[in-house]
Amino acid sequence: MRGLVYVFIGLFSVSIAVAVYLGLTFTPIQALLAGIIAFVLALFFLQKKYHQRDVRRLERAIEDLSRLLSTDAKAGKNLSRRLNEIDDLEPARRFEALEADVTVLGTVVRPLAESLADIEERHRNELSASPVKEKSDGVDDMADKASVAGEKAPAEPVIPLEMLRQALGEDRIIHYIEPIITLPQRRIHGYDLVPRLILEDGELAEAEDFMPVSGGHSLIAEIEALALVDAVTFVRRALTSDDPVFVYTPISTATLGAPRETERVLSLLDANRAVGKYICFLMPETQWAGLGAKDRKVVGEIVGKGAGFSLADCRTLRLNFMELSETGVRSIRADTRRFIDRPASYTDFHTADIAAYVSRFEVDLIMTSVDSEQHILTLVEDGIGLAQGPYLGKAGPIRSDFVNQARGGKDEISGKTARPRLAGR
Repeated sequence: MRGLVYVFIGLFSVSIAVAVYLGLTFTPIQALLAGIIAFVLALFFLQKKYHQRDVRRLERAIEDLSRLLSTDAKAGKNLSRRLNEIDDLEPARRFEALEADVTVLGTVVRPLAESLADIEERHRNELSASPVKEKSDGVDDMADKASVAGEKAPAEPVIPLEMLRQALGEDRIIHYIEPIITLPQRRIHGYDLVPRLILEDGELAEAEDFMPVSGGHSLIAEIEALALVDAVTFVRRALTSDDPVFVYTPISTATLGAPRETERVLSLLDANRAVGKYICFLMPETQWAGLGAKDRKVVGEIVGKGAGFSLADCRTLRLNFMELSETGVRSIRADTRRFIDRPASYTDFHTADIAAYVSRFEVDLIMTSVDSEQHILTLVEDGIGLAQGPYLGKAGPIRSDFVNQARGGKDEISGKTARPRLAGR
């Protein structure tokens, strides 16, 4: 802005010089001198104006600083007065009053602590007298059961190992599929492979009736290997139908701890890398927590082939999700009724926040055992995106066009002539 003013002053001086030269018949030297005098006078008055403005600005700044200093002085005076008041108090008298308050508080808390100790003692006595904890609303609280010394062991299957071995030899183990649904759209996200045994009379036995609880690890590993073959067949057929879905196939320490079975799994995944990202191995959370260094190495090799893991029957959601995600866990599963009725037994988060928290680590939260529309509404309100249960869809046979998909002349795992093991209508 000042530069523009100086330009106008120069033009004004030139115009004065021209005017006196032409109008008053001054000589050129006289006209030039008149122009210079006009230029100097204009600069003088301009600088005087600027100086006055700077002085006024400085005066205003000094006034503001004076007000601030005055305010600080008042604050210092108030602080000194309060310090003097505190100095005038008697510390001994104040400490005595505080000690009296603490004594009263201790008198109140002591009976409460004694009462809580009595209640806990009676509770422990009741638990030790009862080998099995009673069910609440027909659903066991897994976290509470784990603290009971006399926890009931899983029931042995009604079908003996020898009959199961014979059924495997006769190829009478098939797999049903149980859907996992997205909420609130209620679209298919994926399927669990659920083993079934065809009895001699044609009836189907559920997994609880024939899967070994103690012993029979080789049979469990064989069934899990068959499930992986069926999972690969299913995913392949789904991809050719341009409708890819995730397939959750069971796996346990029986497979991870057997070098031969582990090699079969890795070989099949290596031969089918295109479908590996749609394969997810379903393992109980209790077994996952007990994996040793050797088993975790096998898990890393499986994840390296593109597959993932899903943890079933989680006892708690207070987990290290960063570590789970790094080790290949894509999803965890929790019981719906317990999550809704007793959320504190699962997590310290609010139920509306836990799903978002888990998803930050690229891990999905799947709620199981959904058996009513109210369960669905509650899960949707809490932001849960995946669910499974009898209300959404029970385990059933796969579509016949998927069953009829040939898997090739030889089974990629065993080298035997293969036939589809997925159940059809």
